[in-house]
Amino acid sequence: MQTAQSLTAISGLPRLEARMLLELVLSKPREWLLAHDTDPLAPEAAAHFLTLAARRRQGTPMAHLVGHREFMGHRLSVSADVLIPRPETELLVEMALQSLEDCTKRSLPSPTTGNAAGCSLLDLGTGSGAVAISVALACPTARVVATDLSENALAIAQTNAHQLNAPVQFWQGNWYEALPPEGRFDVIVSNPPYIALNDPHLSQGDLRFEPVGALTDGADGLAALRHIIVGAPQHLVNGGCLWLEHGYEQGEEVAQLLLKAGFNAVQTKQDLAGLPRITGGSL
Repeated sequence: MQTAQSLTAISGLPRLEARMLLELVLSKPREWLLAHDTDPLAPEAAAHFLTLAARRRQGTPMAHLVGHREFMGHRLSVSADVLIPRPETELLVEMALQSLEDCTKRSLPSPTTGNAAGCSLLDLGTGSGAVAISVALACPTARVVATDLSENALAIAQTNAHQLNAPVQFWQGNWYEALPPEGRFDVIVSNPPYIALNDPHLSQGDLRFEPVGALTDGADGLAALRHIIVGAPQHLVNGGCLWLEHGYEQGEEVAQLLLKAGFNAVQTKQDLAGLPRITGGSL
């Protein structure tokens, strides 16, 4: 009879990953596993664990096996239909919140309530909804709108928003085409596909299991970024901001595209690894 301890030993996985899979299979918290790691387990549970462990050894991302990933302190459901939220994208949320705070300071108080009007944010290509949901939860006075071309991705994003009680409005379509014709935004953010089609990273690690359309534009990695930048002035208010996540070698090119499109105060921010990750500017 197998136990949690023996399964961990033969799994071929790091202890933390084995424990995460055991928590999933047994529907028990980590504290229970530590207290009962020598208890005999049902054969069906052991078989299920070994199947998941084999998939993990073959490269399947842990987020796909357990069905969720933490982002900005929130648990988000994920699947093979969306990108797995990554820590470096939290910088995009931070810049969005800073821009919304600046927007609120500029807003005139309402003559009836005395409070500044809520500002608005658009998240293009929302995927799991990680960015839009995190912004909506951190800034409840903001109007947050998110779009995605993928119906399956939007279903996951809507589920996440519902589970976290995040007030986000979702629209399906290709970038700005998803939006109603009226209305402009104070802030636009996006983590678009920015990997070049011939980049070898697409066949490595977790990227092998993620939606190709969310990773690469099928060209040089700048096509989606160009499209978003060129269209942004028609969807931003005067003084509005655009922030974009990009590859660590694309910062200068993205900055030049923003300047060419009429953006001011263009700047690039580094992620926790010290790599250029987010570039933006204002009109």
